[in-house]
Order: sequence, then C-alpha cells, then structure tokens
Amino acid sequence: MPHDLFPHATPELAAVRKNLAPHIHDAFTAFSEQVFKAGALPAKTKQLIAVAVAHVTQCPYCIRGHTKAALRDGATEQEIIEAIWVAAEMRAGGAYAHSALALDTIREVNERRSGGRPSGEHQEQKI
Repeated sequence: MPHDLFPHATPELAAVRKNLAPHIHDAFTAFSEQVFKAGALPAKTKQLIAVAVAHVTQCPYCIRGHTKAALRDGATEQEIIEAIWVAAEMRAGGAYAHSALALDTIREVNERRSGGRPSGEHQEQKI
C-alpha cells in the first residue's frame, strides 16, 4: 500500500482535530488509554486484538498504529500475523454463516411462487 494513499498522521493534523472539538478529543483519548491499559487482558493481547480488528475494519491508520503498539508491548511478528489470520477467518466465516439468510430468502420466495408449497429441491431434502 503506498504511504501517500491516505494523508500522513502528523502532529499538525492531531492539533487541528483537538482544536475543533477539544472536550470530545480529550474524552476519546482518555477512553482509549483506559481501554488499552493492562487489566484482565495484558496490553500486548489488547494490541493484538486491535491489529486484528483494524484489518477487518480496514483502517490503515489503525493497522499502522496498533502494529507498532503491539510490537512495543512485546508481540512477535508471528503473533501479529496469526492475529490477522484470525481476523481474516472471522470475516470469511461471517459471509459463510450469513449465507443462511440468502438460502432462507430463496426458500421463502420459492414457497410464495409455488403457492406455499415447498419447491423442488427443498421438498426433496425434507423427505
């Protein structure tokens, strides 16, 4: 990914964001600091989760920032890539699981078309 695809996160941009909404900025910063503090989950684990989520939400800033934070908190390259693969599987798994909605819709439409009787293939599967 080219580094210039998105504007670089600079101190100047951060200052503009803070100046435009200082109370919200400060509240969000405090929230973020609390979330990523070690607690029931170690900070490294929280950063690995964040790296995985950043890939699913496709946030390039989050990917860069949380990858750096995960490394800072002791994550290995292998742990980071494994977290990314977990995210990829979950994203793909969601599409697979949601296919049930499409299949159910197909069944409903076919039943309406046939006057409420299950249609061909579904009928055979029930017998």
